[in-house]
This record gives sequence, structure tokens and C-alpha cells, in this order.
Amino acid sequence: MNTDPDLYADLPLPEEAEVDSQPSAEDSQAHRTLALLAQHRLATTPQLQQLVMPDVTRQAASQVLNALREDKLISFTVLPRSRMTRIWYLTHRGARITSGWPELRGRLVQPLTGGTEASLRAPHTLTVLRTHLAFLADARTRSDEYGPLDWVPEIAHRLPDTGGEDKLIADAVLHYTASAPRRLQYRAFVEVDRATMSSERLSRKLISYARFHDYTPQPPGRRGTVADQETMLAWQRFYPRFPRVLFVLTGAGPEALQRRINDLRAMVGVHSLVTQLASQVALGAAVLEDLEQHGASGPVWTPLAGPADRRSWMEL
Repeated sequence: MNTDPDLYADLPLPEEAEVDSQPSAEDSQAHRTLALLAQHRLATTPQLQQLVMPDVTRQAASQVLNALREDKLISFTVLPRSRMTRIWYLTHRGARITSGWPELRGRLVQPLTGGTEASLRAPHTLTVLRTHLAFLADARTRSDEYGPLDWVPEIAHRLPDTGGEDKLIADAVLHYTASAPRRLQYRAFVEVDRATMSSERLSRKLISYARFHDYTPQPPGRRGTVADQETMLAWQRFYPRFPRVLFVLTGAGPEALQRRINDLRAMVGVHSLVTQLASQVALGAAVLEDLEQHGASGPVWTPLAGPADRRSWMEL
């Protein structure tokens, strides 16, 4: 056998097939679907379509979801008293796979235990997500920078130990960048109220935000000193400015919801901590159905301090 290394030197090498390094549209949609379920815990088929695949048909969206289900990454239960609407959530395998993804950094991915827990969580969680979708639809219309993952639900912050609540848990924090008339970045705590608690209890949430606004953590075992007063406020560890506080109300008739908004405004006038908060932080309330009908940036927000003339949440 001829082993001369130059014998085949002039023979052309076979062409290598080009490899497309970009993920397919289906792969990208599947990835985003998993990330969103990891962040929001659960969502209906129409909600996931609006979040991930607003330009595809319902059938195409269902194909993506069913493929993830076949891979045992997600599961579903049927929303009670609905037209067979499916509620999707991560399985333990899906939670394990998404844990540590860059877009979920800092978030603990906690899978639901099954369909029963999903059904019990659905009324509030889906309403919170519905509020997010109102902001998202409005941002897409305005060409603002606000994506499906820019709404972070269930944010918890410690409160000072005063013998009362030890945590502030916001329904969500939104991160929003408006593009016009000039580029501005906004953050807001969002409280979604379905009229399932008393109006007094809802208004009391303003006290929790006021306490968090003034909270300066002290090192363990030390009493406050003059030097400690110059240390960083708790919220400054997380936000460049204290986020505005937005209440979104639904679940009752117009008159009942207006009374709840009036009670929120009254709390600003009667509680000194909340009065001080309102002098430094934008506070507002709106009805969810108004956000959906007129746009989240429309003049549907009632300020909780000062004149009650409705305006955009960016103008509070």
C-alpha cells in the first residue's frame, strides 16, 4: 500500500454542511415559555400566547405547549368554571432545568405540587398576570421597552421589627422604560386587589410601604448611633429610587371600587408615615378594566395625594 502523504494532496476535501447556530423559532418560544412559567408560577394558554407568541395562531401556541408537556417539563389543570381553559405550570423537572437560567438570576424557581395547588392559586395569580398583560399591551403600542420578564411577581423585603409585620410582600415590581416624549426609566411596586379583603386592610398596606421607605437596618447587637443614621436605607440596596406604588383594583362594581380608592386617599391624610411617604413617592390607584380598555398609560390613575384628577401612572 502506498503511504506517501502527498499522494492525495490535490484531492478536494468534502464540503462540510453548514450548521445553523441560531435556535429555531419553536425552540425560542419553548425557552421563553419555560422562563415565564418559572417566573409567574402559572398562566393560561391565552395568556402565554400573548406573552410569548402574540403573532402566532392559537393552534401553533398549543403545539409548543404540548411539546413541552410531552417532555414532562410542564403540566396543566383545567380552570374551574371555564370553557376548558388550561392553566399551565412547571413540573419538578421543568423547575430543575430552568433553575439558574440567566434571565431568572436571583429568583428561586419553585414548582407547584400539582393541579390542586394551581387551581387554588389561580384566582389571584392570574389576575396579577392579567394586570401585567395590560401594561405589556400598552407598552407594545407605545414602542416602549417593557418585556414579559420585566414584571417580577412576589417581591419580599424585610421590615423593621416593630412587633407587627416583618415583611413587605408586593404582588409585583415592574421595570419600565418609556421611549417618548423622552427616554425615562420607571419602577413601581404593584398591588392587585380583587376586593377579597376589607378596604381597611387594603389601605393598611400603605403603612407597610411607608415603614419600608424609612427602614435603615442596624447591625445585630448594636443600638442606633449618629453614624448608623448615615448608613444605607434598606430600599437603596435594591433600587436607585424608591419605586412608585400602584394599586390595581377589580372584583367589584364601580361604586365599590371608587370607595376603596377613596379609603386609600384617606389613609394618606390620617397616617403621618404615609403622609411623609406620599410627599416623596408617587402613589396611585386604578381599576383593572380601565387599564384594559383605555391602556395602562392612559388617564385612568387617581393620585392618592393631592388633587384627584386622573392621569397616566407616569405622571403621578
